[in-house]
Amino acid sequence: MSSLRGGIDLGGTKIQALVVDGERTVRGRARHPTPTTGGPEQVAEAMVAAQQEAAQDAGLSAASELRGVGAGCPGQVDADAGTVERAGNLPHWEAPFPLAERLQRGLAAPVRLGNDVSVATMAEFHLGGGAPYSSLLGVFWGTGVGGGIVLDGRLWEGRGSAGEIGHTVIKRGGARCPCGRRGCLEAYAGRKAMEARARAKHERGTKTELFEIMRHRGRDRLTSGVWERAVDGGDHLAHRLLERAVRALGTGIASAINLLDVEAVVLGGGLGVRFGARYLQDIEREMVRHLFHDSKPPKLFVTELGDDGGGLGAAMLVPEHPQPARAEPAGATAG
Repeated sequence: MSSLRGGIDLGGTKIQALVVDGERTVRGRARHPTPTTGGPEQVAEAMVAAQQEAAQDAGLSAASELRGVGAGCPGQVDADAGTVERAGNLPHWEAPFPLAERLQRGLAAPVRLGNDVSVATMAEFHLGGGAPYSSLLGVFWGTGVGGGIVLDGRLWEGRGSAGEIGHTVIKRGGARCPCGRRGCLEAYAGRKAMEARARAKHERGTKTELFEIMRHRGRDRLTSGVWERAVDGGDHLAHRLLERAVRALGTGIASAINLLDVEAVVLGGGLGVRFGARYLQDIEREMVRHLFHDSKPPKLFVTELGDDGGGLGAAMLVPEHPQPARAEPAGATAG
């Protein structure tokens, strides 16, 4: 059986698919935009197309030649049932959707699901900058703000919703979050919330080149690349909104550190990869302001795996060796 495994990182803006060998080296990759309409079925179709393209990039005729495929997904993931629900940053995705079965049917390969940020955090812990530490907080700054927690070398999932740093409250009664609540970190730092605020400001007369850049680049939303182009061009609104996001990130990370006291924090995600090096010191400065033990801050660093982290972590969901068939207990009968 092939040692090659697939890994799909499903984000609010893009779908990144990889093919990884037994040494966890990337052999093929593809990137498709995440659909903004059509609901889970259309998103699943795009995931299948991205993984098929990555398989061909790796020299395979089809994804069916892979040992298996892992998929890291936002929202509430039930890995045992193979379903995803309440993926608020994806189109019309509230009810449980049988994503594993749909992907398996399209790819003709076994599929396993995991939370997108949790698998990316584990990839960073095993393969990236988190390797020297026994505890790690992953903060993934993108369409939303997701988190993953590693304690004593093991992923901490709680009752299934651990790591939702984006929905910790940093300002009581504050800005409206895409989740519907107020004051969440994501309401200030998530790309979707930042875009909504930029649109509202622009409609009220605030000058900005954000939407002109978006149209010129053929985009239908303010991607991380659009934000970067606007900031580099001296756009005041883009700069102010990013500074607001940076302050919020530092505050939210500090609260998590005060509770968990982990050794290190990795910053990833689309905006994190794009702006991490530029704003890391500012995030750290804001974080330290709110730490109870400000003389012992954690190590804060930008992901070493870049955009590949989510796909690598998803591929790690696939067992390295075939799983033996489970024997029926004595006396059991089919029926």
